[in-house]
Amino acid sequence: MSSTSSKRLEGKVVIVTGAGCVGPGWGNGRAVAVRFAEEGARIFAVDKSADAMAETLERVRAIDGDVEAHCCDVTDAAAVNAMVDACIARFGRVDVLVNNVGGSAKGGPVELSEETWDAQLDFNLKSVFLTCKAVLPHMEAQGGGAIVNTASTSGIRWTGAAQVGYASAKAAVIQFSRVVAVQYAPKRVRVNTVIPGQMHTPMVEARLAGQRAGGNVDALLAQRQARIPLGFMGDGRDTANAALFLASDEARFVTGTEIVVDGGMSVRCD
Repeated sequence: MSSTSSKRLEGKVVIVTGAGCVGPGWGNGRAVAVRFAEEGARIFAVDKSADAMAETLERVRAIDGDVEAHCCDVTDAAAVNAMVDACIARFGRVDVLVNNVGGSAKGGPVELSEETWDAQLDFNLKSVFLTCKAVLPHMEAQGGGAIVNTASTSGIRWTGAAQVGYASAKAAVIQFSRVVAVQYAPKRVRVNTVIPGQMHTPMVEARLAGQRAGGNVDALLAQRQARIPLGFMGDGRDTANAALFLASDEARFVTGTEIVVDGGMSVRCD
């Protein structure tokens, strides 16, 4: 994925949740796993679906990366605890946690069912809570670590559609990260958030195709791109590069903050 590497994560053990992808290409989790492996990290790739991780594992192994796959529902506390235990058994430690699980459901408070609201909070927010709950004691015991949580520009502004459950959960991820960052700063655990905007990822294409059966996905993507001041859509590699900085020692004095990766979309007034 990158022609050069400075091995900024040499030997570090990284848990990447949501490391799979719904199709070929650069989803956020896949890109994080590959990009971090390029920088020398040992990757513990986590996803609910083994099939979704197949291409991720192939790409990491193609660059001689050290990767272990683990299937886990990160909304289930027992499963998350078992996942972290498996990482410790395999690699002996956890230096970095990248929380990348998430997904949106359309609808405001009237249209959204209570069940979907609960599911959105579980998927996008509870998953972050549970993984941090399981990983933080290990990071504290080993003398430090870095956590990078993935939010969304939907958590900081209106992005074109009512998706109140998703927006609320992603806003909560940002504040969750800030609070944990302050609490764990004396323990040398840094916690930051990447806020991607309207990326061109396989998940986005799949969702657009599903929303508009028989519709022109290219036209829908063009509509999304038109909202972006830079004039093009980023993809998972852009998210991964931001996460890489926050996970690396280059960000040793950075905690409790966010990097927005959206081509300038969130600062537009229109």
